[in-house]
Amino acid sequence: MIYHVVPLDEWNARTDQPYAPASLAEEGFVHCSPDEVTTLIIVNTFYRTAPRPLLVLRLDEDRLTARCEREAAAPAPPPGVAKSILFPHVYGPINRDAVARILEVRWDEEGRATGLKDAG
Repeated sequence: MIYHVVPLDEWNARTDQPYAPASLAEEGFVHCSPDEVTTLIIVNTFYRTAPRPLLVLRLDEDRLTARCEREAAAPAPPPGVAKSILFPHVYGPINRDAVARILEVRWDEEGRATGLKDAG
């Protein structure tokens, strides 16, 4: 399983089509994380001011129709993530049936992501 962070409104837009975030058009792939711990570091580094609720898609790599490659962060991983961690990059839209679970980010009173819970 791999993880992808997305604001609720973006996920709910065009639900009749595969999900294609801006990064796919801009960089050629969809950014993902390899595990929950790394995902929370990513949220705290890049998404603290993102619209809420903030979701995390848990993706089944075996069900993705697009190619997924694990690659080093460029130019460097965020603080707190080891340089040896490889990030899953999905080279195409996310087919919605590859989403095994939708989680919501839990926040503390200081606005830091502290965990994930079932969305609903």
